[in-house]
Amino acid sequence: MEWRHFAVGGETCDRCRATGKSVREVVEELTGELSAKGIGIKFIETVLPAELIAQSNMILFNGVPLEEILANATVKESACPSCSCLTGSATSCRTVEHGGVSHEAIPAELIRRAALLSVGLEMN
Repeated sequence: MEWRHFAVGGETCDRCRATGKSVREVVEELTGELSAKGIGIKFIETVLPAELIAQSNMILFNGVPLEEILANATVKESACPSCSCLTGSATSCRTVEHGGVSHEAIPAELIRRAALLSVGLEMN
């Protein structure tokens, strides 16, 4: 599982910070659960420079973006005041729309569902 996010001087935007918290929670929860099934989790955090901000707040599972794993999920973008402060100019960031709901910060439930689907398991 890889989480990509933009940061300046170790600071990231509010929505990426919230996504990062959710990603870490899911990794911690699933590590024990999946190891019992013989599946390991490797977590990679990739900090992006400003020129790759379009990839910020992206979560990949074995190289496949979350929105390609989940049915009815698409990527959009919206203005991000927090990133705008970090970049010094008006900036838009990725959002994920799933089931008609737009998420600026990707919730743990969607991360968990995509993680399980990526290894061929269904959510309980």
